[in-house]
Amino acid sequence: MDKIINISNFRMPAEWEKQDSTWLAWPHNKNDWPGLFQNIPSIFREIIFQISKYQKVNLLVQDQKQITKIQRYLLKKSINLSKVNIHVIRTNRVWVRDTGPIYLINKKKKEKILLNWGFNAWAKYKDYQYDNSVPMQISNIQNIQNITPKVKVKNKTIPFILEGGSIDVNGKGTLITTKECLLGKIQQRNPGVSKKRIENILSKYLNIKKFIWLNKGIVGDDTHGHVDDITRFFHTNKIFTAIEHNKRDKNYLPLKENFKILEKSTNEDNRQNEIIEIPMPKALYIKNTRVPASYLNFYFTNKSVLVPIFNDKNDEVALNIIQKNIKNKKIIPINCKDLIWGFGAVHCMTQQEPSLN
Repeated sequence: MDKIINISNFRMPAEWEKQDSTWLAWPHNKNDWPGLFQNIPSIFREIIFQISKYQKVNLLVQDQKQITKIQRYLLKKSINLSKVNIHVIRTNRVWVRDTGPIYLINKKKKEKILLNWGFNAWAKYKDYQYDNSVPMQISNIQNIQNITPKVKVKNKTIPFILEGGSIDVNGKGTLITTKECLLGKIQQRNPGVSKKRIENILSKYLNIKKFIWLNKGIVGDDTHGHVDDITRFFHTNKIFTAIEHNKRDKNYLPLKENFKILEKSTNEDNRQNEIIEIPMPKALYIKNTRVPASYLNFYFTNKSVLVPIFNDKNDEVALNIIQKNIKNKKIIPINCKDLIWGFGAVHCMTQQEPSLN
């Protein structure tokens, strides 16, 4: 029998804290990048190459037969295979930020647990049975205890739906999210669950004391309002946020409104947050569809920050702002011009496993 854990002694670390590994899934669903899928494996390989320089990579693949082929493909880029652990865990899609586990740690007791949030494919797609089982399978592989956060709705207790990309934390008890994603009636994750109850659940399971509710995400985001495209902590009270300078762009007003909310925001110690603006790239269309291109969908490793770029004049501007504010890590640009056709970038496809050391 699993031992009873007092979850109030655990916390969700910030992404820039020390990590043991990064979880990713190898791309296989051609429907996610219609007409461009052939360009996608090399982008994943580049990301694995950059992460594996500094830490372990845990890679999910569809079946045993793929393993040798993928290993050969990684070796062509001189990736050290001893840094890449491959696991056969089937997925519907590759967005492990949303389907993978969220880890909690208790450094005093040297304990790590993982949360198995419910997943319903952003209340948008019908196929998600494999994705929904990812955290439990990882829990079994790693022999780490898991907890499934639950909520009571109409006398039924069901798993609470939450995606990693819908929240951002500073590791000390402050969380940023959007009303559009967690409270919106479109693509509704937890129908019948009020804002107050959502805050209670996130407080209980993630040890959150302070909430910053932004309004909306960006146009083209098929998750309907994920915060990891628009606003990210990079220090306990320092926040990057996306700004659109073109007044005719649909993102102009929503991002301006979010900025005003952030300007007034404080962290769990009631310290004013410092807000740093990062410009948006020019509106990007693929096959006449607007995609959610943003520099905020970056990922911290132990020694670097992988930042999406889009062959845009603002690429250099964004990289310079990030480097100026994160001096202790190397800033690595990742060309996501094709990857973003799947409506996700570097942060969406990675999930960090924090270290207890």
